[in-house]
Amino acid sequence: MYFNFFHLMPYTDFPEHPGEWPVANKLFDAVRGKQFYDTYLDMMAFADDCNFGGVGCNEHHFSPFGLMANCNLIGAALAQRTKKTWLAMFGNLVPLLNPIRVAEEYAMLDCMSGGRLIAGLLRGVPHEYVAYNIPPSESRARLKEAVQLITRCWTEPEPFGWEGEFYQFPAVSIWPKPYQKPHPPILLSASNEESAQLAGELGTRIGIIISNLDNAKRSLEVYKKEMAARGREVTPDHVMAHQFGFIGETDDEAEETLKAGQEYFGRVLMRPLREAQRMVLQETRYFGDPKSVHGLASRPQSGEAFAARSIKEVVEGGSLLCGSPESIVKQVTRVHDVLGHGSTTLTLKVGNIPDAKVRRAMELFRDRVEPAIRDL
Repeated sequence: MYFNFFHLMPYTDFPEHPGEWPVANKLFDAVRGKQFYDTYLDMMAFADDCNFGGVGCNEHHFSPFGLMANCNLIGAALAQRTKKTWLAMFGNLVPLLNPIRVAEEYAMLDCMSGGRLIAGLLRGVPHEYVAYNIPPSESRARLKEAVQLITRCWTEPEPFGWEGEFYQFPAVSIWPKPYQKPHPPILLSASNEESAQLAGELGTRIGIIISNLDNAKRSLEVYKKEMAARGREVTPDHVMAHQFGFIGETDDEAEETLKAGQEYFGRVLMRPLREAQRMVLQETRYFGDPKSVHGLASRPQSGEAFAARSIKEVVEGGSLLCGSPESIVKQVTRVHDVLGHGSTTLTLKVGNIPDAKVRRAMELFRDRVEPAIRDL
């Protein structure tokens, strides 16, 4: 078992409640923005010294929820600042992007890091589709075709043409090719059963954002069934769990710190995303039938529920890790007993939790959590 240190790069001193999406960028302070990038990159590089197996980031748009419009830029910086950890790009929202460009940038990151890339190829959530004016009803089909095209970009030794439903390229031959052979491990989301089925069909690794353990277990069973039907073995390395959390010296300290960060997360960071969700679910000029979003709206709803429930309730459900190092070890072991996963991606910077406290939580992970869970 190893852990990825995951960071959303939130804007943590928003001056007022963002009531609408997209959030007006007149409220962005570029001086503070540079400070955020400097602090967050230092923190993410520090994960290499704290025995995290990987350091992760992702892509979001048009809100203070995250300052990573392109996570590959952050990955390139981390490739130079880290030595051991995986660059866990979770990841590029390929239905919104040019798959050839994604294949090229990921190949660059893999070469720059000496083969430390985990290539997350994800669909995203509603506000990404509103931002890029792409129908979410096409998201899963676009993702499937993009994964197939990107895989061929990485493995085909000669120029080739591609004529698909969504993408057409007369001649493709990317430079560079990935460092890892035949290509970096590909990870798809399997946080619901439909996504798990697609990941099993394509034979990729999976990441499960745990809303509760029962749902996570059902998704895992669907994935295993699809993999087995194609003669593929599922090992712990194939399965990653994703949880929010915090580590304190004591359970009370951890809960108090996380509660404050959770309040900002729900009240400020999630509010414009919920507004975007309502736009997707209505019949608007962007999209037709609200039923066609295929579950893309679920994550902002889970974020709202996360902010509304007590910490103990969320810990019991399995989506949160919170407490002293000893409590964290027990919680990790409990989830592992259910899922048998090989890695956990942990978000410690929840909302506006102070950065000094996050760094202390990372040290507690290094000294008192990681030694106890590495052999799970």
